[in-house]
Amino acid sequence: MGLEHRLECGLMDCAGGNIRSRDILTHSWLTLTFFGLPVIAMILAGRADVNNAWRTAVWTPALVTMGTVCLVNALRCGRTHCYITGPFFLAMAGVSLLFGLGLVALGKNGWNLIGISTVIGAIVLCCVPELLLGKYRNAKAHVEQSSAVRRIK
Repeated sequence: MGLEHRLECGLMDCAGGNIRSRDILTHSWLTLTFFGLPVIAMILAGRADVNNAWRTAVWTPALVTMGTVCLVNALRCGRTHCYITGPFFLAMAGVSLLFGLGLVALGKNGWNLIGISTVIGAIVLCCVPELLLGKYRNAKAHVEQSSAVRRIK
């Protein structure tokens, strides 16, 4: 298998390394840190005996963390779903903050609505884009873009 074929398959980055090695989601401890811990915090803060202020204070930064890490991962390795889940998590963080501050009315089950929307949205937005578009963005375009940046420097 030649280098051009590997580039077209999205396996190599501009330095000739493996794009998957730059993918945060391929490293268990990073995935646990940036996604597992925020999810655990959200579950614990989602208990009925946790007041609205604490839930807002936990859910908003947890969703911001996950959204930011997704966007960073999209830029690092071109992971397809990260281009979509990053903005989604950030939008859900905004909804969480607005609801927690009482600026948006979602009813007495607002937190449940936010939680269920986040779970379903995350599952759908992680799976469907990669089924339709592949796991990584076109690596050849990524290589050409990175090469242009190196020439400018």
